[in-house]
Amino acid sequence: MYSDDLERTRQKLHELSLEHGDLDDMIARLHDAINVDQLQLRRLKTRKLALKEQIEKLRSALIPDIDA
Repeated sequence: MYSDDLERTRQKLHELSLEHGDLDDMIARLHDAINVDQLQLRRLKTRKLALKEQIEKLRSALIPDIDA
């Protein structure tokens, strides 16, 4: 990976991690709400899962390949 690509990947990873944390907070607040919109809650959880998958792919891309 080139240094520019590496830096962009790290920046994207940081942004996605922040969004993931924000969604986690939102989901927790919705769980505590009296009138919970189940559709909205499900969409937030789906988005959070998609972010988690993207984060894992980016983290994997940052790990250098090791020849065995």
